[in-house]
Amino acid sequence: MKSRQFLVSLLIVVTALLCLSVWAQVNRPFRNGTVWDIAFVKVKPGMEVAYLNYLASDWKKEQEVLKKEGLIISYKVLATEAHSPGDWNLMLMTEYKDLATLEANEDKMDALAQKVIGDDEMQMQRFRQRGDLREVVGGRLAREIILEPKSR
Repeated sequence: MKSRQFLVSLLIVVTALLCLSVWAQVNRPFRNGTVWDIAFVKVKPGMEVAYLNYLASDWKKEQEVLKKEGLIISYKVLATEAHSPGDWNLMLMTEYKDLATLEANEDKMDALAQKVIGDDEMQMQRFRQRGDLREVVGGRLAREIILEPKSR
């Protein structure tokens, strides 16, 4: 009876060690990269220049402050043709180190927006004004996948 318990215990320990050995050898040829906050925007007809002027001034100013403070890595604006009447034609992209950094810095980003753009009332007023120029069709958070193994 004791030898049977010993054998069962030994079998469990050996199996656990083999599982650890196999788990430690898993090597994926990819790794997680940065996180992108993407807004899909439909610029209203005839308002492209006005909206791009806003992006080149106020939006860029805010992004540059966030970048200088280390809260974002980069930002981009991509233009495309709309494929249907309700489709977007601009993508506003802001790159963050990772999701944890994005969430941890929400208060800091809000405080900087208060400094750069103005208080909540000013921000809401400007948001309403941009409503005359564009419509936000949607948004996504996307994680970049880097097709290289993780450094150990």
